[in-house]
Amino acid sequence: MTRIIITGGSGFIGTNLLDSLHNDGYSILNIDLKEPLDKKHLSLWKQINILDYLPLEAAILNFDPEIIIHLAAVTDLNGNTLSYYDANILGTQNIIKIAAKAVSLKKVLYTSSMYVCQPGFIPQDFDSYKPHTVYGESKVEGELLVKKIKNVKYEWVIIRPTSIWGPWFNIPYIDFFNVVYQAKYFDFGKACTKTYGYVENTVFQIRSLMDANTVNGKIFYLGDLPPIPITEWANEISMEIHKKPIRKIPIFLIQVAAKIGDVLSVIKVKFPITSFRLSNMTTDNILPLENLYEITGSPPITRNDGVKKTLEWLKKNKAYRY
Repeated sequence: MTRIIITGGSGFIGTNLLDSLHNDGYSILNIDLKEPLDKKHLSLWKQINILDYLPLEAAILNFDPEIIIHLAAVTDLNGNTLSYYDANILGTQNIIKIAAKAVSLKKVLYTSSMYVCQPGFIPQDFDSYKPHTVYGESKVEGELLVKKIKNVKYEWVIIRPTSIWGPWFNIPYIDFFNVVYQAKYFDFGKACTKTYGYVENTVFQIRSLMDANTVNGKIFYLGDLPPIPITEWANEISMEIHKKPIRKIPIFLIQVAAKIGDVLSVIKVKFPITSFRLSNMTTDNILPLENLYEITGSPPITRNDGVKKTLEWLKKNKAYRY
């Protein structure tokens, strides 16, 4: 029975990945500061802060993993300093140091982010960086630490999840579903096309890279093809919920609403749209997946089926009614 440690297995992607691997009979240890989202996973969880080196080392070496999938990170965009994101840098450094001591270790998947480059900037290679947030800067630092790994007996891979959505998700992508559910998303004629990934497909891709023999030292974006025109996607969701397409309005009304959202955000009042979100909604971000698909092939779940599964989860867990 293959032994796998997932750091950050209590998070969104981690919850789905842990469930898939555990159901297939793998021996799993979830190392996370937070309690699992799915209470069925409590028996697989060990509460450890990724920054607490000694208990982290003891837990990993005692479990003696063959594979480590390092997902643990601070992922919000609220930080203004790199120290806010110590888990992304020092936490990765801790995993690298401990992995070198793990006797049975064969492979480590280190998780980065698409935000090592700002939306709209398509890197020419995997050494090109252009972060637009401190969070993105922290993920660049984490990648650079991994790229310096030398003289280890295990293989390593860096994965960059794109905009991943589906059951167990939270901010920001659950907000998109919520806005469509509340009939507050409008077609304003300027929406973007982006690389998104349904989470079951993301799990399929992680597991494919976990098992592949030709990925050592490589970097892969995780996501689905084709890229999604966001208005088309909103219409698909609306047709499932409301049985009618989203409404159209002039873009200047969205721009005014975004300015209102900016003001409200200063006083910590949540609003569906801000200038930052509007910029994200109007900036194309189509990321290269060719090297991923050469390894994994096409993922198993269509976007439409992913929408239906996500809405069923929202009915069960977030009181959606339609």
